[in-house]
This record gives sequence, structure tokens and C-alpha cells, in this order.
Amino acid sequence: MRAMGYSIPASELEFELDIKKSRFIARAAYAPSREDALAVVAFMQARYPDARHHCYAYLIGHPDSATSGAANDDGEPSGTAGKPILNVIGHKGIGDIVVVVSRYFGGVKLGAGGLVRAYAQATEQVLSQLPLTVHIAQESIEIQCDFSQEQNFRHWLQGHDGRVVDVQYGDRVAIKAVVPREHLEQLRMWCEQFQVSLQQSE
Repeated sequence: MRAMGYSIPASELEFELDIKKSRFIARAAYAPSREDALAVVAFMQARYPDARHHCYAYLIGHPDSATSGAANDDGEPSGTAGKPILNVIGHKGIGDIVVVVSRYFGGVKLGAGGLVRAYAQATEQVLSQLPLTVHIAQESIEIQCDFSQEQNFRHWLQGHDGRVVDVQYGDRVAIKAVVPREHLEQLRMWCEQFQVSLQQSE
């Protein structure tokens, strides 16, 4: 049984777009927490200190049920930068991500509609080229079993995308493992069936 997950950035990527003499530099990066997202914003502020705006949006957790999300216009007219960035992220279905778009004003005003399109386009371009991987929520567990059950348990793990982290041999076998969260209930049932002690690690 393959575990389900959601798309996250596999690396960071930067993309530059010129619209009516304004430069829009979009950077997408992995951000599993708000602190990580703001660190990327600070990086762009330091990398392009003379840019007029550093607008951004981030989405933490599963894109369909995010634990945290935010959008910031950084001085652009309200709703013309951060929200379009966030909308594109949501449309792409990527989680644990931040996109920062730094703008150098070129002297030609784009208007509210033009800004929305520009920030959305810069985000669309960087995300369409961003390498992705799959994140699967994991749980750390420990089981105590008889020696005769060890291979059976390893076989169960292999079939459910789990992996062994540590094994201790004493009177019984103590196995620490990591299991996709969605398979945890099936593991509990397996342990009950074979009378194996199961503990979830903190």
C-alpha cells in the first residue's frame, strides 16, 4: 500500500520577469514553518536591498488543510501582490512553501489589475519550473515482539512504506520504526492480531 502525500519543493528556484520596465524576481523555497518562510523573505531583502517591494505568501502543511498561511503586500496596494501569489500557490496544490517576489519599479505604473497579473505571472512561472517531491506525514513508533515475529513485522513495514530506525535485542525484540501516519490504524490492528506491544514515540 503506497502512502499518500502532498507536493513540496525539492529545492529553491528563482525566476525573473520584466513587465513595463519593472523587474519582478520570484523565489520559491521549501518552508515547513512560518519561521522558515520569513527567513526566505529576509534572504531576499538582503539579496535585493534596493528593491522597492518584497511581497510574499506562504502555505504550511497540506495544501488542502494548511496549518498556517499568510500573504503580505509589502507596500503595494492592498490585495494586489500577496493574495495573487497565495492564490497561485493554492491552485498548484503545493504545501510547505514560500514564494517571495521582489519588485524593482521601472517608472511605469501598472495599475491594480496590472499588479495582480504581474505578481500572479511571476509566481506561476517560478512554480511551473520548481522541482517537487512528495511529503508523507510520518509517525515514530516502537514495538516489542518475539524473535519469531521480527521478519513478519519487517515485511509489514516494507509493504506500507515504513522503515526501521533501530533494533535492540534482549528477552524480546524492540524495534523503533517510522510509519506513514495514514497506516497507523492498520498497524494497530496488526499488533492486536499478533499480540505485539505498540508504543508511539513523542
